[in-house]
Amino acid sequence: MKKQKSLSILAATVALGTLLAGCGGGQSSAPQPNNGGGSTGSGAAEKLVIAVVGPMSGQYSDYGSTAKAGAEYALKEKQEAFKALGFDVQLSAQDDQADPKQGVAVAQMLISNPDVVGVVGHATTGASITAAAQYDQEKLVMVSPSATGSDLTEQGKKIVHRICARDDQQGSKAAIFAKNQLGVKSAFIMHDKAAYGQGLAEEVRKQFEADGVQVVGFEGVTAGEKDYSAVINQIVSKNPEMIYFGGYYSDAGIIVKQAREKGFKGIFMGGDGYDSADLVKIAGAENANNVVFTSTVGDVGATEEGKKWIEDFEKSTGNKVGIFTSFGYDSMGVMLNGLEEAIKANGGKKPTREQVLEAVHKTKDYKGKFVNVTFNDKGDNEFASVYVYKYENGQKVFIGEVK
Repeated sequence: MKKQKSLSILAATVALGTLLAGCGGGQSSAPQPNNGGGSTGSGAAEKLVIAVVGPMSGQYSDYGSTAKAGAEYALKEKQEAFKALGFDVQLSAQDDQADPKQGVAVAQMLISNPDVVGVVGHATTGASITAAAQYDQEKLVMVSPSATGSDLTEQGKKIVHRICARDDQQGSKAAIFAKNQLGVKSAFIMHDKAAYGQGLAEEVRKQFEADGVQVVGFEGVTAGEKDYSAVINQIVSKNPEMIYFGGYYSDAGIIVKQAREKGFKGIFMGGDGYDSADLVKIAGAENANNVVFTSTVGDVGATEEGKKWIEDFEKSTGNKVGIFTSFGYDSMGVMLNGLEEAIKANGGKKPTREQVLEAVHKTKDYKGKFVNVTFNDKGDNEFASVYVYKYENGQKVFIGEVK
């Protein structure tokens, strides 16, 4: 690494350390540079760090915190096995606040720590894309549980992987479900102008147009607004059967509430950004009836094995299973499997980041607890699926997988 680049990363590390003070809730500490390579003495286990990155604070914290909880649980199950190999594998949770700029800052800090050999994350598309550009320079592998934006794996960066479905899969299947299962013939499409929301909305529009569903409007709105009446007035005047909004629950809840108050009685639909009990709280339980959303995560409790896992997880951690707990768990499983393979391939010695990257990239037929994983050349999971849920009487109800 060139001296100028090292100084730049060191400056970013210092700045980010100040910025993140108090944001981690005391659950984990930021990784500190260790130029000694991680060994703590004769016979001691050598330290390796897996970072888990996503929004741990702010309005999207459900995504990062639930993925972290699952990843942490998976690591605890494997730590003793790695100690038998001579390695102390530790977790470092980092808060990118679902902000692309913060994603860069976190990535630069992690790169500067030689003990960090992999990243589970980032959780959101925008932060994943910007962070990936940093990780790519240093061959630091990432496995996202939840970043669905199609562009993420279309940029040719070998370090990028995800176990979830892409937006072009989720969006197109949402549109097919809306037409074939819900009987929708006309729709007004909105999005929040961000990578995730707009990407989903564009895929839905593309599939609707291909299938003959009339798209009566396509509008971007500013996330975080409190009054969407201007666009809602347009929608009500055009009387579509469905409103599709690409974005997150915090905005979706407001849009649902305000549209219902203006007399819209049709179907609302969105992506996995709707998967939060807070949407119901914001919109109101009655208003949230007839809100349908797709997700890349299936119903964890649909099987007896899944129910047992939920019981064990909640008893062990004191946390409730959330939106990305299961995929945080399986993403960490994929990462640890790759790390173990890299250690073995390196004769039991600490592998380089590039060796870990190669092992993770070659993942094939990995049997996760909730999703099987085989990465294609782009880093997408060949076994990723799309599911549908709805809100009914204030509760999330699983409908099934979209074929």
